[in-house]
Amino acid sequence: MSSLKGKFAIVISKIPMVQMGLGCMMARHFPEYEATYCRTQDELTSLQVKRAAVVIADISGEYFNPRGALEQYYLLMSQYKDIHWIFLISRPLYPLAIELLMCPQSTLLSDMGPVEGVINALCAGSERAERVSQALLLPEPQAFDNELTRAVTLTLSERQVLRLLGKGWGINQIASLLNKSNKTISAQKNSAMRRLSLHGNAEMYSWINSSQGMRELNLISAYGEPKEWKQISQEDTLQS
Repeated sequence: MSSLKGKFAIVISKIPMVQMGLGCMMARHFPEYEATYCRTQDELTSLQVKRAAVVIADISGEYFNPRGALEQYYLLMSQYKDIHWIFLISRPLYPLAIELLMCPQSTLLSDMGPVEGVINALCAGSERAERVSQALLLPEPQAFDNELTRAVTLTLSERQVLRLLGKGWGINQIASLLNKSNKTISAQKNSAMRRLSLHGNAEMYSWINSSQGMRELNLISAYGEPKEWKQISQEDTLQS
């Protein structure tokens, strides 16, 4: 394993399960590094960034103002050129990531790839790490192929729960927002997973972050704002 400058790492993700998974990976494979965790780059202090040898940023959840979020990373990268920046990217954000985040000290990985991709990038260091993972370079599967695309028959409540989970909300927060019990929210989540034939949270978040999932849950503003989501979106804004 190559030694990175310093012993400090930063992990950024709006999705609790992703943040937890990256934390477990760091603890198991890189115990010599002190890691700090946050939801967005806005939570970082200048001292934390100055100390960091590596930043692992999950930007797959940047649906509503992706250019603004990636431009903030671009500015940080311009200021701190000794950091190895590892970005986890969803397929729809790939062109924008190439435009703003591609530089000698950055690595772009698919958010659908195995955790080994992050481990290999960390071990290789910024000078030898693969710049773009092969998963991002492969042709995107046809989203509308009837044989490859799951039919989605979710109820409005199930869509609302999955949409909020995809935005990084926890069960308790969703229950409070929708004025329902934790048990009801968990039941709606499990019901949606059964309808989609998903087994476990990892498969659920993979579907949410897929092109189909983001379309079905209206997680990309380019697909418009259906009437059924307007009320919940307004409530999200008030809560944030």
